[in-house]
Amino acid sequence: MRRMMTWAMCIGLVGCLSGGLASSAVAEMAKWNLDKDHTTLGFQVVHMVVSKTKGKFTEYSGTVEMDVEKQEFKQFEAVIQTASVTTDHQKRDDHLRSADFFDAKTFPTMTYKMKSYTKSGDNYTAVGDITVLGITKELTLVGTFNGVAQDPWGNTRAGFTAEGTMNRKDFGMKFSKLLDNGGLMVSDEVQLILEIEVIKETKVEKVKN
Repeated sequence: MRRMMTWAMCIGLVGCLSGGLASSAVAEMAKWNLDKDHTTLGFQVVHMVVSKTKGKFTEYSGTVEMDVEKQEFKQFEAVIQTASVTTDHQKRDDHLRSADFFDAKTFPTMTYKMKSYTKSGDNYTAVGDITVLGITKELTLVGTFNGVAQDPWGNTRAGFTAEGTMNRKDFGMKFSKLLDNGGLMVSDEVQLILEIEVIKETKVEKVKN
């Protein structure tokens, strides 16, 4: 009887190990692409000390390489078209595209590339390089992994929420006007507010002739 129980326990242990190996085999480091229809690369600045003006970029591309089962990341890169900046105000947007700010004619793109990250539960702190006006500085983003879902068309999607801050003067955006109360018309600090949705890239098998 004892021998039969021992064999049963061994078989059960082997089964558990096999199941675990099968489960980990499903997990993989895969490439995911930013979904422009459900991603917002937003920012906000303090205006005249009394309010906040919000804006976003509408043209960009980016990829994430990650293992969603383990919630591990290998890379996150994005290229943003600076001329796509919008605050829903034509005159202000034209000013943002000028040499006072993004100088979109001379520097048509800005980029971000993650270098490292730390994880605590579903919360992440990512450190990367952001390049604006040809100047590269470190940027820290603090965010949350929101999970994975299948859409009705068979795509696998994942989402993130992240925030960070940067000083525009670090990149040469020195335009400023001092108010009578001593404050600035536009704050130097820019708050980044990101809602990111990515779609897993499907592998296309090559057909042999």
